[in-house]
Amino acid sequence: MTNPKGARPSHKGRKRRLNFKRLFLFCILLGVLFITACSGAALCLFADSDATTEQKAAVASLGSRLGRIIFLRDAVENKLQRHDYTTIDQMPQYLKNAVVAVEDNRFYEHRGFDLTGIARASLVNLQKGEVAEGASTITQQLVKNLFLSPEQTLGRKAEELLLALDMEAHYDKEEILELYLNSIYFGSNFYGITAAARGYFGKEPKDLNLAEAALLAGLPNAPSLYSPYVDFLLAKKRQFVVLESMVAHGYLTKKTAEDAKIEPLELAKKNPPKGE
Repeated sequence: MTNPKGARPSHKGRKRRLNFKRLFLFCILLGVLFITACSGAALCLFADSDATTEQKAAVASLGSRLGRIIFLRDAVENKLQRHDYTTIDQMPQYLKNAVVAVEDNRFYEHRGFDLTGIARASLVNLQKGEVAEGASTITQQLVKNLFLSPEQTLGRKAEELLLALDMEAHYDKEEILELYLNSIYFGSNFYGITAAARGYFGKEPKDLNLAEAALLAGLPNAPSLYSPYVDFLLAKKRQFVVLESMVAHGYLTKKTAEDAKIEPLELAKKNPPKGE
């Protein structure tokens, strides 16, 4: 029998989560040892004075990656823009729910990567014959946004996984969601939820209504396409997807979602420059 939402987890459930945490910490340690070994080998190989500029750069890059994993909190802090930063308690609950519902509905269940999500996305993509659904978790999106290049190599994906596990070991879920919302790109040159709320609606994040929050939650998926300053109708369609996802995952009633769909949206810029 499934525990109702919000119920205290059973001893068995707590033990399972503890085992997961130990497994993930072991994976992180294993990854650190692997990168340390690679770094050591690289240093031995390229330490001589005949090393090329490219070789020295490779050694420096490995050292930087190792430092990022060991001192993750410092690395995150160095990447954050603390001006216009909004803490999680200053964000409306429906904004957080909207982002989780549409981007990573198992966010509170997984530990950085989601095997169930990967399997589901693979099945959907196989059925449609194209990449119609992604499988990256919010944690993976966060580390990609903060640290990684967009290249799709095996090494980069492995580093993404390792960093996601490391992130989950150092931060709780609310902290990860806060970091994500303060660093993700919302289109039209707005980085982070504060800039997006002000830029699109002339409001602080805490003052967003449900309709506005749902629209913003849908933008990071394809910000250059879904920005209401680029294509308002496409932005509205994406907002509908977000609201329906919130209903599907139990965050809203159907009636509340339908009311939000017809709520008027007043953008901060009446006539935005073309190309935004």
